[in-house]
Amino acid sequence: MSTRTSEPHAGITPNLFGIAYGLIGLAGCWGYAALLRLTPAFVSDILCVSSAVVWLALLAGYVVQVPRRPGGWSAELTDPVLGPFVALIPIVGMLLAIGLMRHDRAAGQWLFGVFAAATIVLAGWLTGQWILGGLDLDRLHPGYVLPTAAGGFVATMGAALAGWSGPARVFFGLGLVSWLVLEPMILARLFFRPPLPPQLRPTLAIGAGPPALAGLAYLVLTHGKADAVAFALAGYTLLAALIQLRLIGVYRHLHFSSGFWAYAFPYTAVATFALHWVAYAHPPGYRLWAWLVILAITAFVAVLAAETTVALARHRFLPQPH
Repeated sequence: MSTRTSEPHAGITPNLFGIAYGLIGLAGCWGYAALLRLTPAFVSDILCVSSAVVWLALLAGYVVQVPRRPGGWSAELTDPVLGPFVALIPIVGMLLAIGLMRHDRAAGQWLFGVFAAATIVLAGWLTGQWILGGLDLDRLHPGYVLPTAAGGFVATMGAALAGWSGPARVFFGLGLVSWLVLEPMILARLFFRPPLPPQLRPTLAIGAGPPALAGLAYLVLTHGKADAVAFALAGYTLLAALIQLRLIGVYRHLHFSSGFWAYAFPYTAVATFALHWVAYAHPPGYRLWAWLVILAITAFVAVLAAETTVALARHRFLPQPH
């Protein structure tokens, strides 16, 4: 493993792609609500475009800056803290391609295929690097689920929506098994080792993402079938959401930083999964319940965006060198 210590440096770091990841997650939530005929579709389109603009701006700066840093791309990918976040680049690309499929199916399929291949290749490379390099257990954090578990579940949804049922099942297996392998290791680190340092504590929110993503991927794969597997994934998502409520006390004592965008996509995934169950259960006033979910998650992401704008204006958002 690289001896790089993950000290903050000026410029764009891979965790910043969590901004685009969160925006496209919110777009997916509004898009799902549009499918349920609860909201207009144009809101999802606006959020997709916003995410694409942020993603492209970050990508343009990132690919220029990384070769100028000590160790270049090798150090970036082997970084024990930030390395897993590099996977957000093709994962957001897949989600943007899924959004494009609604308007230009052929172009969306082509782009999705490119980003899905990049996601799987990068997931394999990173996992192999972790095996060969040897990980320090105390540096393990919930972000390690991104390349394989999150990447696999997003690839499942994209492939299923593209009509590629065989690859969709393969991707679901990749995501599910990877999550089942990584989840116990991450929980063991969190249970039995010292607490994560303050700058990494926002990554605790990432733990809410995989069960919700797994549930959404399964529903897309099975065309919305609410069977025992879907209910089981809903149960674990409920537990993950309750854990996040317990961690609010920890989050309240953190100073706002770029790492706070780690909250965005996992919570939007949980909100989108919750919308499915509101629609499925169809309780009295279900439209009101659905709108409460939509407005709550939108307000949350809006607060993140507002805090980011203020921090950027004060030059306190991007990491600075020691």
